[in-house]
Amino acid sequence: MTTSITHVGFSDESNWNVGRFRSLGLVTAPIAYVDELETELRRLLETSNVREFKWKSLDGAKQRFAAKKMCTFAVDKACAMQLRVDVLVWDIQDSRHSVHGRDDIANLQRMYYHLFRNVLRARWPNDAVWRLYPDEHTAMDWETVKDCLDAVSTRIELERSLLTGGDFRFRLKRDFGIEEITPGNSREHPLLQLADLFAGLAVFSRDKYDGYQGWLKATSAQKQLIIEDTIEDTKIPNPSRSARERFQVLKAFDEECKGRKLGVSLQTNRGLWTPKPQNPINFWIYEPQSPEDKARTKGKK
Repeated sequence: MTTSITHVGFSDESNWNVGRFRSLGLVTAPIAYVDELETELRRLLETSNVREFKWKSLDGAKQRFAAKKMCTFAVDKACAMQLRVDVLVWDIQDSRHSVHGRDDIANLQRMYYHLFRNVLRARWPNDAVWRLYPDEHTAMDWETVKDCLDAVSTRIELERSLLTGGDFRFRLKRDFGIEEITPGNSREHPLLQLADLFAGLAVFSRDKYDGYQGWLKATSAQKQLIIEDTIEDTKIPNPSRSARERFQVLKAFDEECKGRKLGVSLQTNRGLWTPKPQNPINFWIYEPQSPEDKARTKGKK
């Protein structure tokens, strides 16, 4: 007899194998809200004349308007306790990831484990039964992961594996209550597009933090002058069109969060960060758990 699903998660990755910062975005909600949330979000995108939102395609006004609406939607629904947004960011220059021959796919698997552990059980009821929709365009082999649903292992064994680089196995069903995994098409699931938006925004807020601060100064009433392709007083290159569009989304989202007192900080850690992870919109940076916490390298089991 199949256990009834009570909650649904939608996950996507950003820059998993390029750049300094990488991220995983996870949008979660009780199943009772999912159809209504997806219908409303789909309608919102249609009114923006955007068939499918992708962060990597955000380079014009149409996508910017859609992204701002999606941010407002997420803030409203999070405040109403209808969904959560959690984004895990990791820095490949930290002590865990700055290793020769790092296996980025194996590391991505570990980051998914940390994300699930800190959201599916810690932020929702402990007896929740989950259906997971990861984006189908992913580096993860979800078909193999699905085969591990019935794997038997202990938490201590897995923790030892995570820290020492030994054999890694997801215990998704036992540890997290994940009953189903169905890789999804983001065009069919607008909540996957929401996960993509926030995964991308999280990385961008860190990668382009200095540029964003320079843009803010340049666009304020006091700082309008652009000299020789640099922003006065900041010496930061004039941002590209795509960066300018994304800066506007980041600014609007930051203001939304502050206006609703969601506790999301932008300046403290030079990028989106939520000091209280229990808050319904939560950005967090992975920190190495111990000196032995090192990313797996290629060729190691």
